[in-house]
Amino acid sequence: MATCDIHEYAMSGVQGINPYQPGKPISTLAREIGMDESAIIKLASNENPLGPSAKVTEAVSSVLGEQSRYPDGGAVELRDRLAQHHECNPAQITVGNGSNDVLDLIARTFLGEGRSAVMSEHAFAVYPLSTQAVGASSVVTPAKEWGHDLDAMAGAVRDDTRVVWIANPNNPTGSWVDSDALHSFLLQLPQDVVAVVDEAYIEFVEDDDYPDSSLWLGQFPNLIVTRTFSKAYGLAGYRIGYALSSETIADLLNRVRQPFNVNTLAQAAAMAALDDQDHIQRGVELNRIEMRKMEQGFDQLGLKWIPSAGNFVSVDIGQSAMPVFDAMQREGVIVRPVGNYGMANHLRISIGLPDENSRCLQVLTKILRGQQ
Repeated sequence: MATCDIHEYAMSGVQGINPYQPGKPISTLAREIGMDESAIIKLASNENPLGPSAKVTEAVSSVLGEQSRYPDGGAVELRDRLAQHHECNPAQITVGNGSNDVLDLIARTFLGEGRSAVMSEHAFAVYPLSTQAVGASSVVTPAKEWGHDLDAMAGAVRDDTRVVWIANPNNPTGSWVDSDALHSFLLQLPQDVVAVVDEAYIEFVEDDDYPDSSLWLGQFPNLIVTRTFSKAYGLAGYRIGYALSSETIADLLNRVRQPFNVNTLAQAAAMAALDDQDHIQRGVELNRIEMRKMEQGFDQLGLKWIPSAGNFVSVDIGQSAMPVFDAMQREGVIVRPVGNYGMANHLRISIGLPDENSRCLQVLTKILRGQQ
């Protein structure tokens, strides 16, 4: 029987995708280097080192008996809680299996062949992936001081552009755009172009000029704001995020959303996490203190780093970062190389617990001084 290359029958956008590469799990590295898992630290995925609130563990335990039942497909109670939290209508909320799921819903709803999306150089890798997967074109503008150049992005909008992706703060650079700049950008954006402002790290931002763009939903009907429980809330393993938008946009997104995309445990965890804002503040304070320690450590090593408003920092190793990344892994410290973002000399390092950050700096110092 004649054979065929089934690859050729996939959608053209899918054929050319390089899959997203997540941070290496501790268990995988432990097997690779023969080290006990307890001796390995992971500072690669921007997770909350404090973990979830104790209220989350209690809430999840209370719904374990419901595992044989389908979750609430409309996440009604969760959307009610989120609406109270954001002082909006539940009909403005779309829930997702992580905010990545919501980003994919947006691409499926507004993009496709013959359409384009504008994004910045060094922006979150999911934007071009979701854009390409549905056959749309990515228009990438050069970064400005490692961040979004909103003037360049506005100028890159074409007649076929239907989405502009903005990460604020941005991953992996940690850069952010201020309130005046973002508001001015939205004012000049055509109304038939959807502005997606990804605020996955908003809880960590301390700059007074940083905007909570969800407050502008009434002014801009083409605005979508995405949030996640994976970072400050410590629920990365539950995979839950959401979008805030006009009711019209939310209705469209929910037409393509899978009905059970957020499981019962995740919904319970998210509601409990919302009820413990003190836990969030403890994480934010830890991040502030430990971020300064990491920056000072880089300064002592003579390394340049990018000021970050998130819970991570990208540091310029001054050479190809891959050999240093590999050497750190052999020492049991997992960080993140970001060459796939056009930052071949940088490592992105998540802010962990004090002992983890100290060890990371010790290992980095040992490796760099050993190369001299």
